[in-house]
Amino acid sequence: MKKLIAAKSAGFCYGVSRAIKIAEETAKRGPCYTLGSLIHNKAVTGMLSGKGVHEAGGIEEIPEGSTVIIRTHGASPDEYEALERKGCTIVDATCPDVAKIHRLVKDISARGRVTVIIGDEDHPEVRAIRGWSGRSVTVKDAQEAQRKLSALVPDPLTPLSVVQQTTESREAVQNCCNFFKKQYTNTEYFDTICNATFRRQEEARVLADCVQAVIVIGDKTSANTRRLAEICAERCAVVIHAENVNDLPMSKLADFGTIGVTAGASAPEWIIKEVCDKMTEGMDAMENFDEKVPDTEEMTPQGAEVVIDPAVSEPVEARETITPEAAAEVTAGDETAETFDQMLEKNMRTLTTGQKITGIVASISAAEVTVDLGTKQSGYIPIAELTDDPDVKPEDIVQVGSEIETYVMRVNDVEGTVMLSKKRLDTVKYWEMIEKAKDDKEVVEGTVIEDNKGGIVVSVKGIRVFVPASQSGLPKGAEMSSLIKTKQKLKITEVNRARRRVVGSIRAVQYSQRKNASEATWAEIEVGKKYRGVVKSLTSYGAFIDIGGVDGMAHVSELSWKRVRNPADILSVGDEIDVYVISFDKEAKRISLGCKSASENPWTKFTNTYNIGDVISVKIVKLMPFGAFAEILPGVDGLIHVSQISADRRIGKPDEVLSEGQTVNVKITNIDFDKKKVSLSIRALAFEPAPSEELKSVPGEDAVVYDTETAAAQEDSSAE
Repeated sequence: MKKLIAAKSAGFCYGVSRAIKIAEETAKRGPCYTLGSLIHNKAVTGMLSGKGVHEAGGIEEIPEGSTVIIRTHGASPDEYEALERKGCTIVDATCPDVAKIHRLVKDISARGRVTVIIGDEDHPEVRAIRGWSGRSVTVKDAQEAQRKLSALVPDPLTPLSVVQQTTESREAVQNCCNFFKKQYTNTEYFDTICNATFRRQEEARVLADCVQAVIVIGDKTSANTRRLAEICAERCAVVIHAENVNDLPMSKLADFGTIGVTAGASAPEWIIKEVCDKMTEGMDAMENFDEKVPDTEEMTPQGAEVVIDPAVSEPVEARETITPEAAAEVTAGDETAETFDQMLEKNMRTLTTGQKITGIVASISAAEVTVDLGTKQSGYIPIAELTDDPDVKPEDIVQVGSEIETYVMRVNDVEGTVMLSKKRLDTVKYWEMIEKAKDDKEVVEGTVIEDNKGGIVVSVKGIRVFVPASQSGLPKGAEMSSLIKTKQKLKITEVNRARRRVVGSIRAVQYSQRKNASEATWAEIEVGKKYRGVVKSLTSYGAFIDIGGVDGMAHVSELSWKRVRNPADILSVGDEIDVYVISFDKEAKRISLGCKSASENPWTKFTNTYNIGDVISVKIVKLMPFGAFAEILPGVDGLIHVSQISADRRIGKPDEVLSEGQTVNVKITNIDFDKKKVSLSIRALAFEPAPSEELKSVPGEDAVVYDTETAAAQEDSSAE
């Protein structure tokens, strides 16, 4: 054996690679099913089965609520509906070229035309296409077309629309279309053969002419692989269809000096490599190569010389689908009617990298957006090229059927695909928007995506805007990470497109908002007015509360009816609380706020509950030289004068008998309703019967809160 010549486009096509990737990603989230074989290759489906992708022969085999992958050949609308009725989650891996035919025949049916499908009527791809079409006829060749259409569509004026199975040969299509042209006067043609299939078949023809034997790698159930073998057999006497390395007749291959290798669209790379490895083993015992060719395929095993024939490697030009408008102009009665091939060439369209092109959104998935460009190539936008905005979902940007302007990133004529980008065009627009926002001092909105030592980064329409820590709106020393994933409004302060640097300020927006709110608050403020405020800072004597662009101060005595030693005991910065205006001074810009509700006034609770002469149980809360203060209920304290503490002896200080926190029984000896003072006595109990069940106790936790005015007033009075 002298040479091993490999066809350049052998192996997986774009649609198959995409389907396998979708299946593997879906299986990571749990077991799933495919409706029929994902692709026609037992080795690949076996590999996927090991990863949790199970093949179901029909919908009846799929459990309710399962995740189901639609295979590359597609499915009919009835199958989609049946899966939805079973509550299944559908993951669509239909080849974009096949999905394009589905949309095409659906439109044909809507226009009242008869769909003619050139292909194998038993192939799953064709069965799915028929499901999307209305009235349709499937034919394999010109003879079958003549037989079926003569019986089913006898009227030569019947409007026909012709599509093809993606793996069909162009010769069979040409022969069929010649028949249609002669017999039917209202026919339109759509070239739906997969570009990768067409290229692979053309390479197989050239390859078969250059070698003594051809190895065609691929599953024997694969229609496109069988077609490759048929094409090679027309031009080469020895063709071996091998599913894997075990099918290679090495002893027979040793008799040939030049062997060609090609593979169907569903043949995985590892099987192609195994075949090449086996060929290398046989070659090592034979004659050395006489020539060296630098152009080799990546699949080539070390030590083997794989020559890429220039004739095989030459790019095959893509052809555009004929539009319905153009096809409708072609009739059999027109003396100047063009041939089928001429129509294809007339509508040919070449795409180049960097070109702007507008298409129609055909489908949306988690991985990509498929775009119909009106060309033979299948256009797709990877999600990463749709937008840089982390908060936006694909469905928020594009909708199926909508028009979209894109940028051509890469054209793959071998696979018949075009990688597109929307964000490349959007970036230009968004930079212009950012520059305009800076010049006009407009407010923009974005999401904080990261923090660093110097500040935070905000994504505004995918453009990174740096906000210094001093402009973040947070207090000095605060954690910048607390802003991550939050939406923020900011102003753009600096733009340098050449360096791709943008600086913004959240604080500037907050300042403007606060200034506007402050003016509104001062214009409407009045005593007693209630606000929902936010605690901005705390001190030992009170809390500063933002009531709308203006900070008011609530003294510690106004925070609660309960006794509060430190505002931090009951409040935290950032808390939202209800407050009311006690007083204000517009000139000095001072506002005094209160938080205590009148309905919860503990003095009212006390006067409604207790009377002079009642014997009650109280808790000593503070000892003074002149006496002890005792809590009657939260917010109301009474004074036990030092002279009223002991009945049997004279004491100098209250702490000789009492201690803070101690519970004692006392008698209410006086209530000053004007000054809100209560006098208590332990000594008076010596002249009273021992307390029994009639003894009144302090209310529980639901009692009203502490009022510092009572204790403060009593202390002042006693001091006098």
